[in-house]
Amino acid sequence: MTELSRAQIRELMGQVLKNQGKVLPDDDGADLREVGFRSLDFSELALRVEDETGEELNFDAPGLRRIATVGDVLDFLVELQRQ
Repeated sequence: MTELSRAQIRELMGQVLKNQGKVLPDDDGADLREVGFRSLDFSELALRVEDETGEELNFDAPGLRRIATVGDVLDFLVELQRQ
């Protein structure tokens, strides 16, 4: 299995936002609502991570509820790859 680094996941997240004419801020503490990163965007990002790694990510809704910032998304996806 190929594991993506936090920086690689951040780059993929930036691509998802760029496709919508949005910009990923440099600050990992940026609030997702202010960035305009929605649940559909998270799903697209998760699919991109799966495509890159060749592995399915398994996560549950309670874990997603804690995600509020750019850094939370990155931490969540890095951790999922290790499970």
